[in-house]
Amino acid sequence: MNRKEILKNVRNISESITKQLGFELVDLEYVKEFGSYFLRVYIDKLGGVTLDDCREVSELLGKKLDEEDLIKVAYYLEVSSPGLDRPLKTDNDLRRNLNKDIEIKLYKALNNKKMYEGMLSDFNEKEVIIIEDDDNQVKIPRDYISIIKLKIVF
Repeated sequence: MNRKEILKNVRNISESITKQLGFELVDLEYVKEFGSYFLRVYIDKLGGVTLDDCREVSELLGKKLDEEDLIKVAYYLEVSSPGLDRPLKTDNDLRRNLNKDIEIKLYKALNNKKMYEGMLSDFNEKEVIIIEDDDNQVKIPRDYISIIKLKIVF
């Protein structure tokens, strides 16, 4: 089984388990680093994720993955929250972060700018809409967008 097939099957299993436990599966990574394989599972829920939440998902997912025996090499299973600085990739990510401040980097300039900051006001399949600090509404085509992240303010 190739890497893509492994990820697809692991995603199906992970989505089932996380949903059953009341979490959202945010992302998966299956990577080789420094000679070791890592399966990283990122989960979230309203109000955030605790260490006990990660442990619970890890235990159930680990048992199920061992039963299914999809990954034929030794690997480390890591379950964690996605972190504050992670990219917002899916509609669920955007929905969860409506009315929050975000940063958007673009592949190509829009109105002579390749970086926008503002409050995430709305989105659809074609565009992301933000309100800048000066109350200016900007509609950014999704195919212009390189990355969207939460704006972290300390």
